[in-house]
Amino acid sequence: MADGYLAFVLHAHLPFIRHPEYEYFLEERWFFEAMTETYLPLLEVFENLRADGARFPLTLSLSPSLLAMMEDPLLQARYRRHLGGLIALTDHEQERLRDEGHMAWLAGWYGDFFRRMAALYDRWDGRVSQAFRALHETGDIELMTCTATHGLLPLLAARPKTVEAQVRTGLDWFERVMGFRPRGLWLPECAWTPGLDGVLRREGIRYFFLESHGIENASAAPLAGVHAPLYTPEGVAAFGRDRESLQEVWSADEGFPGDGDYREFYRDVGHDLPWDYVGPFIGGDVRSDTGIKYHRITGPTPHKALYDPHAARDKAALHAGEFVDKRVAQLHHLRTLLEAPVVVAPFDAELYGHWWFEGPQWLDFVLRKLAFDQDVVALTTVSGYLDRHPVQQTATPGTSSWGHRGTFEIWLNESNDWIHDHLTECARRLEELAAAQAEPVDALTDRALRQAVRELLLAQASDWPFIIANGTATEYAERRVRDHVARFHHLADGVARGTIDGDALGVLEAMDNPFPDADWRVFAP
Repeated sequence: MADGYLAFVLHAHLPFIRHPEYEYFLEERWFFEAMTETYLPLLEVFENLRADGARFPLTLSLSPSLLAMMEDPLLQARYRRHLGGLIALTDHEQERLRDEGHMAWLAGWYGDFFRRMAALYDRWDGRVSQAFRALHETGDIELMTCTATHGLLPLLAARPKTVEAQVRTGLDWFERVMGFRPRGLWLPECAWTPGLDGVLRREGIRYFFLESHGIENASAAPLAGVHAPLYTPEGVAAFGRDRESLQEVWSADEGFPGDGDYREFYRDVGHDLPWDYVGPFIGGDVRSDTGIKYHRITGPTPHKALYDPHAARDKAALHAGEFVDKRVAQLHHLRTLLEAPVVVAPFDAELYGHWWFEGPQWLDFVLRKLAFDQDVVALTTVSGYLDRHPVQQTATPGTSSWGHRGTFEIWLNESNDWIHDHLTECARRLEELAAAQAEPVDALTDRALRQAVRELLLAQASDWPFIIANGTATEYAERRVRDHVARFHHLADGVARGTIDGDALGVLEAMDNPFPDADWRVFAP
């Protein structure tokens, strides 16, 4: 009998980015890169594990905005075009580097990788969501989701209807795509404040996740620390993140991803080679990463040695063994203190592959070692753990997030606080418009109000204030917020005055098109 449980939780999320008004758009490549380096490689790992008879019960969160991009025909076509360009580039790279030995071989290796991902994508006809759904239906993984656009719920709670709209719209869309309503919800940024469990309970949510201090600062001292869930007053289970398993995987300085044998993220032919050469394969008129990276991390100097995928694979196997050995020792110790300890290891899915290229390979080794090489640690889905151990302590978790210093400051500071005044005003106005409608509402007004909900949800994404605070794609993030707010007020003015422009509404519906079932009636009294 195992000493305890390990619950891997991967949260896959990107903001909804889709620009049909442009032939190429730089930020759409965030989705393409994550598809190539994270979502498809993880799917490949899971399917291979299943084919080899390994049990790998883990929990995967697919955010509604990510699912909307996965399901979108325009983005599917553009992703195929993107992959085709990368494959063509690797063919040209093999010719350019034909006298360069290892680099020429690497170019061919990347070509094989891209072709493998393209074949997997086409096998599911571009609907990667359904590949993960199939793994859920066979019981290999458990799927869950997030709120509609990853809105930070504690900062939206001044208008409670917006919290309800974020949660319900996200769950409705997930159910439409996947065919079932999930029981788990990833709170955006793991941000929690007491009282949110009421709406989670009403929407049928069974569990969610918090940073460790959210459990440790609960209204009653957690008897098991973060190694057992707390049930909130509304009866929803809150799981805390385990610190020990976090540092080894998450930290580039102290953890596995910073090892010198692994691939260097910041050297890419999209930036290293002349634009006249790489531009035709990338598309558009802006340099971007291609995913073709010939160097390894090497060390903390500008000099970077050439990447060796075989050495990196061997190191991933070594690091997987270290991780499993530490979890065995950890749970063996916890079992002397607790009846059924669980180590919860939640991560952004994009760490695996995109940021840490060898991450999917490492995870594959970990899951195989857990399945075949030991009997101390039982891998489990979150629902599987609750089914086996339904009786737990009740307490109210403390206000928390997994942001800087465990607060909300990265999403609410002097660089981005202007956003929240706009969001609050839009929510207030939508409640006012919803209250003023007399049923039955005519079709044009109904469409305008639904589109107003979409614009508000898109403006609420926690990604925009995060990007602004970090100073990365600041101009784009600010523009997205201002555009959605302006579109919202244009729609609201048309509803309030009875002057809805049907043609303009159709343009907005075509541009900002996620969540076709978004319902403005959530905002009604």
